[in-house]
Amino acid sequence: MHLAAPEPGSPRASGPPVRDPEGPRRVTLLELFFDLVYVVALALISRGMVDQLDWHRAAEALIMLAAVWWTWAITTLVTDLYDPERTEIKLLISAVMFGALLMTTAIPEAFNNRGLVFAGTYVAIHLGRGLFLMPAVRREPQTQRRAARIFIWFSVSAIPWLIGAFVSGDARIACWASALAIDYLGFRLAYPVPGLGVVPEKQRNVTAEHLSERYQQFFIIALGDAILTIGTMFSMEHNEAENIGAFAVAFLTTLLLWRIYVHKSGELLPTAIQAAESPSKFLFSAPYTHLLMISGVVTTAAGFHLVLHEPTGRIPPAWLAVILGGPALFLAGRASFEYEVFSRVSWSRPGGVLALLTIAPGLLYLPPVFASLGGLLVLVGVAYADFRRSHGKPPEAPSPPH
Repeated sequence: MHLAAPEPGSPRASGPPVRDPEGPRRVTLLELFFDLVYVVALALISRGMVDQLDWHRAAEALIMLAAVWWTWAITTLVTDLYDPERTEIKLLISAVMFGALLMTTAIPEAFNNRGLVFAGTYVAIHLGRGLFLMPAVRREPQTQRRAARIFIWFSVSAIPWLIGAFVSGDARIACWASALAIDYLGFRLAYPVPGLGVVPEKQRNVTAEHLSERYQQFFIIALGDAILTIGTMFSMEHNEAENIGAFAVAFLTTLLLWRIYVHKSGELLPTAIQAAESPSKFLFSAPYTHLLMISGVVTTAAGFHLVLHEPTGRIPPAWLAVILGGPALFLAGRASFEYEVFSRVSWSRPGGVLALLTIAPGLLYLPPVFASLGGLLVLVGVAYADFRRSHGKPPEAPSPPH
């Protein structure tokens, strides 16, 4: 049924901008527009990871990905709790989009001379959101206290974020990693604050349709980074057969990542959230699970960059770690995702990670394209195991953990 927007001056239009429990839950066009920033952000992170690749570079990429992801994840939570059709929330989303784009421009030099832009914008996004929401919901004390708890935790993490912007090297990595640990831990603990307690259970309700659709959309954005890498890195500088072979392996790998994600768990996520005894459990687990899977896809895209640039020659160990580490991270996250939906983990997930570790030593003596092919074959095995397990059987109902 079509629900008309509230008339200007009506109680709903002039009251706090919280979601109407009976209102529509579909993702808005503004939210999809907001996502466009992250296409660029993920592309810059995956490309920066392989520029002078070493463990420091990998740590820096992980920190930037976790920070960028958290701006998206918390904004998605805001649009799940508050009405995204209200003018105030539209302005808030637009402001966060501006900040996220500014953060994105700083990604290539975030660990050099643009650290203050990256960290300062991250802090401004999260503190600014709290300063905006607390007066906006002042007529609902419980909702205002929830916003205050979140604001206090982000105020604490702002200290190591800003300190890190004024130091360099390992010190910056340590400061920003500590800040992210505070941000992620605060969310997991429901933002406990002395005198205010934690966010009450009744304020942790999630919308199955909206939340699941948003996570699915961001995973597609991550796959878009892989597709973008394939399309922009493909060239004919090397042997044509080698180039086309590397191109085909990269494309098929991306296709398998999509297939393994959507198979059962990805398709049934909305139903699983609705079936859970406590839907708020998904609120506290889905961001971490999807971050792990998205990290795997972004790392895999970085591996495509390496292979398409130089498909032949002896593979450096760091290259091998990226090329095989991407699928391994994805499968680890996918195992956790399956547990969220079905309370079990199929043997093919850890089996795939073990297979990647097993083939790694032998691939050190082969060209990069063979490492990429090895990762592809492992994903083929995982996808085939999924097919065999479900083929010819009735649809399996979700069974989230109690």
